Amino acid sequence: MTGAPFPGFLMLFNSLEFLFGFLPLTVAGFFLCGRMGGLRLAMGWLVAASLFFYSWWNPPYVLLLFSSILVNFLLGRRLQARPSRPLLAAGVAANLAVIGYYKYADFFLSSVGGLTGLDLEMEAIFLPLGISFFTFQQIAYLVDAHRGQVERGGFLDYALFVSFFPQLIAGPIVHHREMMPQFRRRGVLTPDSEAFALGLGILSIGLFKKVIIADGVARYATPVFDAAAGGYAPSFFEAWGGTLAYTFQLYFDFSGYSDMAIGLGLLFGIRLPLNFASPYKATSIIEFWSRWHMTLSRFLRDYLYIPLGGNRRGSLRRYLNLMITMLLGGLWHGAGWTFVAWGALHGGYLVVNHAWRALRVRFGRPGPSGGVGRWAARLLTFLAVVVAWVPFRAESFEAAGRILAGLSGFNGIILPPGWHEGLGPVGETLAALGIRFAYVPGFLFDGMREAALLALLTAFVFFAPNTQEWFGYTPDGRPSGSYRTPFTGRVPGLLRGFRPGYLQGMVMGALCLAAVVAIFTEVPQEFLYFQF
Repeated sequence: MTGAPFPGFLMLFNSLEFLFGFLPLTVAGFFLCGRMGGLRLAMGWLVAASLFFYSWWNPPYVLLLFSSILVNFLLGRRLQARPSRPLLAAGVAANLAVIGYYKYADFFLSSVGGLTGLDLEMEAIFLPLGISFFTFQQIAYLVDAHRGQVERGGFLDYALFVSFFPQLIAGPIVHHREMMPQFRRRGVLTPDSEAFALGLGILSIGLFKKVIIADGVARYATPVFDAAAGGYAPSFFEAWGGTLAYTFQLYFDFSGYSDMAIGLGLLFGIRLPLNFASPYKATSIIEFWSRWHMTLSRFLRDYLYIPLGGNRRGSLRRYLNLMITMLLGGLWHGAGWTFVAWGALHGGYLVVNHAWRALRVRFGRPGPSGGVGRWAARLLTFLAVVVAWVPFRAESFEAAGRILAGLSGFNGIILPPGWHEGLGPVGETLAALGIRFAYVPGFLFDGMREAALLALLTAFVFFAPNTQEWFGYTPDGRPSGSYRTPFTGRVPGLLRGFRPGYLQGMVMGALCLAAVVAIFTEVPQEFLYFQF
């Protein structure tokens, strides 16, 4: 089936093979090659290691990655020497054709077949790992080359730009101009102890988020969505428990990957752009998309929304452009109508958000006023995002409908029988309101234990500083000053910045050890964004 991941072995960032084999050898080899043969040898080593990392999953598909790199490099060189709109269009079309074949061909044929009644099935095509990311990154490169925004470099530079393993599989989607100059800066071949300590710290945080938190909370999300896909109609608490669990699973999974990518880059002295910045603290959907998958948002804005006309041609055209951008953004995440529906939901959210802002500006009230207003906006935004995650995660519209019905209470409200007496008069009141206290075989809500975990994670994502605030990380390496960020305000003094020391080392070591122990006892799980 098109879009299905290859059933092989991935060298996951959260696997023992990666952490204790590939990573230390690659880092040591980079600096050793730099000392022995200079920058070109070190870069060649890193390209070879990155291609090996990719080939671990499915060796033949490394030829696809290498061919894509070679063709786009040659197109980019030609566009640098002689900008040409037809050539740029051909290059972009060629990249889209590749991703269209591997990711969307079967989806397109099955959709047409469903409308026409024709049997248009095709042989199974397995989705190349990371194709959505390295294809979009190279499309951006071609456009930047046509605009004269790319420094001229050799094939080795370009191959490293695309294949650099920390960001190859699931981003961030980087620009050539923001990454490759870092490899040519003075001192890049000399290990930087402070950057190394910072990288290991952020890497440990990301590993803990993925292995302990995301994979841990997944056990409450997966059964609910799987049961809904099988025809089960989850009750109120089952639906909310499963949906919130997935909300936090995806949050900590993607946040963990983003942290690990940044940490891995720092081991080589490379600062990757931020891709995740406390998105559930957003007070609007507009702000949410400035925090969630930030480099994809940047790509969609710069290479789709603005070329479509952006907001330059009136409000109606602006809203149409927003809808087109988000529909395609949803389809980018997966070849399925549920992803399109998720994109349409967010497109509708953005249209309403922009229209509401315009209305408030007209009446002299540009934003939420006071703490109560900001928290009301934050909670409303969070609720809208949570509801939209249902079709994003569900296997079908029917499954999504069952969960949404459960969230609304249409599938009934059931609590464990022991809660009736434990709640006292409150239990009597709830029973009078129609809430059932009964034992149901296969009940998918784990009571107070699940409620306590979800409450703890809610408090964490709303109130805790994010990783870059803890560590004072900025993509350009400049100090963050007063530690006031664009998103969350001032960070408490105890958590300001990162200074290597025994206490910090012990904390990071404990988090890393907990994650490694979990990896030994459980089969490592893929990052959710690997499937996109």
